[in-house]
Amino acid sequence: MLASYTKAGAIAKTMVTRAAGMVRPGESILELVDTIEEAVRETGAALAFPLNISRNEDAAHDTAGPGDERVFMPGDLVKVDLGVHVDGYIADTAVTVDLGDNGGLVEASKAALERAISLVRPGVSAGELGAAIQDEIERRGYRPVANLTGHGLARYSLHEAPTIPNIAMQGGSVLEPGMVFAIEPFATTGTGRVSESQRIEIFRQQAVRPVRMPTAKKLIENVRPRSGLPFARRWIPGNKVDLAIATLRRSQILHAFPVLHDVAGSLVSQAEHTVIVTDDGCLVTTR
Repeated sequence: MLASYTKAGAIAKTMVTRAAGMVRPGESILELVDTIEEAVRETGAALAFPLNISRNEDAAHDTAGPGDERVFMPGDLVKVDLGVHVDGYIADTAVTVDLGDNGGLVEASKAALERAISLVRPGVSAGELGAAIQDEIERRGYRPVANLTGHGLARYSLHEAPTIPNIAMQGGSVLEPGMVFAIEPFATTGTGRVSESQRIEIFRQQAVRPVRMPTAKKLIENVRPRSGLPFARRWIPGNKVDLAIATLRRSQILHAFPVLHDVAGSLVSQAEHTVIVTDDGCLVTTR
């Protein structure tokens, strides 16, 4: 298990660095995403979720759609969030690429992440990590995103206990040896809270129920090997895919992940590592 976590982390580190190097004005978002996702597969590992490319006020859950024609623009603040798994054991990591003049905002989330990691050891509460994250971000003049959190990682599961807040909270989970989780501070020039946009490109199967519609049946057959991990709309071949997704969402078989954004005109940065709590500290698998 530990070997799989660390192998996934090493691959994720290499690939997120490669992806960040491809973020340049005029470059295709779709080409970047396709290139990195295929490179992950070529290592023998698999994607824990579609490569997220979220820009500016968008904090999370964006990725390229089918035939996506968007390109990076001068001034963009780009979050590159990658999840890799080896036999279901997940590494989740993210960096922010600044195509403008936002070094302070980028540093705020990075510094918050490093301070939180420095505190990770048995007996520390998740609330203490949140307080450290909030302090690092606010003393630089920005706001932490209060309604986004870090999260525990289990086999084939991206969101387990413990929850790691990005703001100070009383108590929370007490860290124990063997816990695996992602810490992911978000710093913003906006309100400090994100809401759902209309754009949705990422889904996951959350239930098993009978399906009559042939296209919907085919979609479920296609995503079943993911064992409930998220998938991208562009991964699904064939016609009438949007209709199949709509049908499966109405039946509550699929869960959707809308793009999460702060107010228009704001900027959000993100930094993320996966850690495993040890007897006297932690192992950072994605560093």
